[in-house]
Amino acid sequence: MVASVSRAGQGTAVLCSAGLDSAVLLAHEAQRGPVTPVYVSVGLAWEAAERRALVRLLASPVYGAGVGEAVTLALDMRDIYPEAHWAVRGEPPAYDTPDEDVYIAGRTHVLLTNAGVLCVAGGIRRLAIGPLAGNPFPDATPAFFASMGRTLSLGLDHPIEVVAPFASLHKEDVIAEGRRLGVPLELSLSCMNPRGDLHCGECSKCRERHDAFLAAGEADPTVYVALRA
Repeated sequence: MVASVSRAGQGTAVLCSAGLDSAVLLAHEAQRGPVTPVYVSVGLAWEAAERRALVRLLASPVYGAGVGEAVTLALDMRDIYPEAHWAVRGEPPAYDTPDEDVYIAGRTHVLLTNAGVLCVAGGIRRLAIGPLAGNPFPDATPAFFASMGRTLSLGLDHPIEVVAPFASLHKEDVIAEGRRLGVPLELSLSCMNPRGDLHCGECSKCRERHDAFLAAGEADPTVYVALRA
């Protein structure tokens, strides 16, 4: 897997789940230099659909020169999350529930740690992640990312800057940026209970996605199995 990482000392590793935000982040970061898309699997119910979506996304011309082959890393967290955990069962909270109801403790720590080790192997010093404005979780703050960057740099003896370029943007702003960059937003997947490769239309991530297209003044190109809008 290391062979697909950007040339040593260059570029950015981008945590990319194939969701709308990370799909745009990948294209955004590619404007500044070579990027390596990184997918980290922890054993959650929707990951197979995300990985298929990532393959479709990266086949788009917008991810051309400068975007490396996706690297998939795995650190199974199902020995920590019980079998009854909603993210393992694939039964997310209801359509109209708040963000706090879908918090998955420790997941962001694992994503950044695994990707940080990969950065060392590839000589990469910049690691990008895509939280947006209004994210209520404790592992989505500037202080957390700065701390993780310091910790990874110290513990791995390799300078790593953890950046969140979209931290001041809302999802409708990300949609506008995606359109500007030519990102095929319809190929992204933002769903916690996908039905095959389609959005369920019944989880809070589907609601957030649909509402953002409306807020951006755009028709939503997403195919939902049963949108509750």
